[in-house]
Amino acid sequence: MASSSVALEDVPSVDMMTELLRRMKCSSKPDKRLILVGPPGSGKGTQSPIIKDEYCLCHLATGDMLRAAVAAKTPLGIKAKEAMDKGELVSDDLVVGIIDEAMKKPSCEKGFILDGFPRTVVQAEKLDEMLQKQGTKIDKVLNFAIDDAILEERITGRWIHPSSGRSYHMKFAPPKVPGADDVTGEPLIQRRDDTAEVLKSRLEAFHGQTKPVVDYYAKKGVVAQLHAEKPPKEVTNEVQKALAFAAVWRRNQLKGHIG
Repeated sequence: MASSSVALEDVPSVDMMTELLRRMKCSSKPDKRLILVGPPGSGKGTQSPIIKDEYCLCHLATGDMLRAAVAAKTPLGIKAKEAMDKGELVSDDLVVGIIDEAMKKPSCEKGFILDGFPRTVVQAEKLDEMLQKQGTKIDKVLNFAIDDAILEERITGRWIHPSSGRSYHMKFAPPKVPGADDVTGEPLIQRRDDTAEVLKSRLEAFHGQTKPVVDYYAKKGVVAQLHAEKPPKEVTNEVQKALAFAAVWRRNQLKGHIG
């Protein structure tokens, strides 16, 4: 897609047609505002791009947005940098403001996927207030539910070749020679975050923070429980069913209001 600094006549026709076809396809898609919830290794990173492309949504990862706002020196970004420089946490109001700003981009016209936010019930309430002012709300919370023991097997089995980034899994994609890279024969390492001890503390923090958020949205009837231990294709099917159901439910609601 062309950036604003490139003259339209300089954009290759293929790129222009591709973008035009994408926009035509997107125009018929229903709006969707989604939250993805799940512990590390639950498959959110695999499903997120599929959902984004299928429904023409923008992906809002709060960490990335904060960094972008700081780099662009937006008024909210400047405030966020001040907090970070003091070693303070960026306030919930600031994060919600940055999400509000990001949602105004053309790429977010059909809706968004929020990942990594809200982490607390207070954040969820602030997010809902902001959306309410815009006359919208969260359509679906996709909860990537998975047993901790399965996660442990998935994550602690991961090993990487540091210089190339090639990754292996002791059970699902083992190297030809244990502990050695297939191409160079160099030793593989395990990332600090992929050890059982680190995973245990991350999961405890996740469950402690996130369960109340899932309960909060469950009361609103918008949570879809996914079986995240299933193979990726099956999880994709579950996501599509959950989102198709959400669209039908919303249509019926609108009919009810009109009728």
